[in-house]
Amino acid sequence: MNVKPDFNKNANQAATAPAFLSVWDLHAYYGESYIVQGVSFNVHEGEILALLGRNGAGKTSTLRAIARLDDPMVTHGEIWLDHQHLHTMKSHEASVAGMSLVPEDRRIIAGLTVEENLQLAQIVEPVGWSLERLYELFPRLGERRKQEGVTLSGGEQQMLAIARALARDIKVLLLDEPYEGLAPVIVDEIEKTLMHIKEQGITTVIVEQNAVRALELADRAVILDTGQIVFDGTAAEVLENESLRAEYLAI
Repeated sequence: MNVKPDFNKNANQAATAPAFLSVWDLHAYYGESYIVQGVSFNVHEGEILALLGRNGAGKTSTLRAIARLDDPMVTHGEIWLDHQHLHTMKSHEASVAGMSLVPEDRRIIAGLTVEENLQLAQIVEPVGWSLERLYELFPRLGERRKQEGVTLSGGEQQMLAIARALARDIKVLLLDEPYEGLAPVIVDEIEKTLMHIKEQGITTVIVEQNAVRALELADRAVILDTGQIVFDGTAAEVLENESLRAEYLAI
């Protein structure tokens, strides 16, 4: 049963604390295809949530709907971020409110250097982390600051995409398949970075086909199947439940 977010209740346990990001009864379509079918979940401030499921389960569509992108088309539901109702906002307004999506294809801008990609993100207020702080977090980007962004390796481009998100003053980082095509050693680096971001109080929602790596990183997990939630609990519960993993994650 879906429970509408309550921002006024006061509790000591994190599991029952007021949500920072709340998705309530979300429905969305791609054309005639009913992709997201009444999805509801809460994420607490500073948590890492793994949004998992098989291909076609509705993960990316849910992520894009939260970011208020035009596709998929949301027909019903509410999205709340830190007491702000994002479901009435356009994507650029949601971005200003603190929502940032790093898409699967990273969207590095051709013709611009690493530094220019970061500076472009800082043109629109509010500005987030400084270039110096970003280069401290991503030393490789500092070394390649004058190199054209699209000529970086896949792992370095993913670092740039995350750094570009942090160049804005964000509250929630949405990551769509951040490990795709990357060597395990690069995934290790990115995970260390995501833990550092968590320590700064930023909330993260990660969609990732490498479910085991995502679960080892995350605090909590939501599993989708054909556009509906079939599990909402701790990441440890999923790692310990072999039948759940086999049925919905094929691992």
